[in-house]
Amino acid sequence: MMQLRDTIILPSKLQPVIYVGKVTSGYHHQPDEVNPFFHWRSVEWQPNPVPRTNFSQDLLYSFGAFLTICRITRNNAEARMALMEANGWTSETRKQVITQPSEADDANDELAESNLEDLGHSQIIKLIEAKFKGHNLTRLVKAILEAQGYTCWQSPEGADGGVDILAGDGPMGFGSQRICVEVKSGAELINRPTFDKLMGAMTKFNAPQGLFISWGGYRQNVQKELASSFFLVRLWTQQDLLEQLFQYYDKLDEEIKAELPLKRIWTIAHVE
Repeated sequence: MMQLRDTIILPSKLQPVIYVGKVTSGYHHQPDEVNPFFHWRSVEWQPNPVPRTNFSQDLLYSFGAFLTICRITRNNAEARMALMEANGWTSETRKQVITQPSEADDANDELAESNLEDLGHSQIIKLIEAKFKGHNLTRLVKAILEAQGYTCWQSPEGADGGVDILAGDGPMGFGSQRICVEVKSGAELINRPTFDKLMGAMTKFNAPQGLFISWGGYRQNVQKELASSFFLVRLWTQQDLLEQLFQYYDKLDEEIKAELPLKRIWTIAHVE
C-alpha cells in the first residue's frame, strides 16, 4: 500500500488496475479490534480503479514496493499523481513527464533556459526514466545495438544470470564479434562484485567481449581496476548511452521512436 500524503494507492498484481483512495481520518488505535487491525485510518476508496497503463513505468516500479505501507517520494510522484487526479486519472502526457519541476530545476531555471542543449538533455533523461525504467531500458539498448548492425537476443524479464542481451555481428549474428551485455536502470552506483557477474557470464556464453551499461554510474574503484580489461569490456554511463542514442536514432525501429520522439535542431553556438 503506497501513500502520497492523503492519497492511498493499492496496486493489484492480479488485475491490470490500481485502486486509489483518500485518507479521511487521523490515526486510531483500537486494542480490542480483530488482529491485526489495531491501528487504522479511514479511507474513502474511489469507485472505479485506474488502469495500470495510465501510469508511467517509473511510477509503476515505485508502486511495486514490498513494504506494507510506504510513502513514494521519488520522481516527483506526489505532484504527478495530483495532476493525474485533476485530469480524471487519465494517462500522463509526454509534456507532463518531461516538465515536472524539481529542486534543481527551480534553482537553475535561468541557467537552463540559457543552455538549450542541457535543457534538451534533461527532458530526454526524464522521458527515458519514465518510459524505459527497469527491463524497458534493456529494450532501448537492444534497439540501439540492432541499429548498429548487431543481431540480438534479449533475456526475459526477471533473473538473467548476469546478462540481459547477447549480441553478435555478421549474418544472423554468427560473426566473430560476440558481446554479453548487462543493463542496470537504477540510480545506484555499480560496485565491483556486480560488474564481476558480467565477466562470469562472458565465460558462460563464450563471448570474448562484454558491455556493462549503468544508468546510475559506477563506483570509483570499478573504473580504476578495469584498465587491464580494456580489450574485453566497455562501460557505458548515462552520457555514453545518450550519445549512442543520438548517433543511431534515425535507424531505430518505429515503435521505439514513437515512445521516444526526438527532433534534431540547429542553433547558434555561443562562444565563451
